[in-house]
Amino acid sequence: MDQRISFVTLAVADIDVTRRFYVDGLGWTPELDVPGEVIMFRAGEHLVLSLWERSHFEAEVGALMTGHGVAPITIAHNLATPEAVDAVLSTARAAGSPHVEEAVRRDWGGYTGYFSDPDGFRWEIAFNPDPRLSAIVLPD
Repeated sequence: MDQRISFVTLAVADIDVTRRFYVDGLGWTPELDVPGEVIMFRAGEHLVLSLWERSHFEAEVGALMTGHGVAPITIAHNLATPEAVDAVLSTARAAGSPHVEEAVRRDWGGYTGYFSDPDGFRWEIAFNPDPRLSAIVLPD
């Protein structure tokens, strides 16, 4: 098996609310948009973020776990500068993110903050100065 990920699929409560957040708020362009069911975005050269309405997700994958707290996953968006991190967090706030955590310098040398989408999925917005990761960061 190749060491790669092609799709990240998240189950969402209301696909219309999700569409407004990602398309109207964050300015993303869908690759595929099936009203009432799924919206997909190209998130990298060979990576798609698929946001699937919960009932359709459960019909294919199975019942979702439920409970309180933050989902045990983060989606990371790495940037070339701390200033770019602040700009993305500001965009998320303007898009209506229900949770924005301002970026701070981390013990490991990076600068990160978080926002959530309408379903509470946390996005880590990061500047990571480690040169071993430079291949995954696009210039601002």
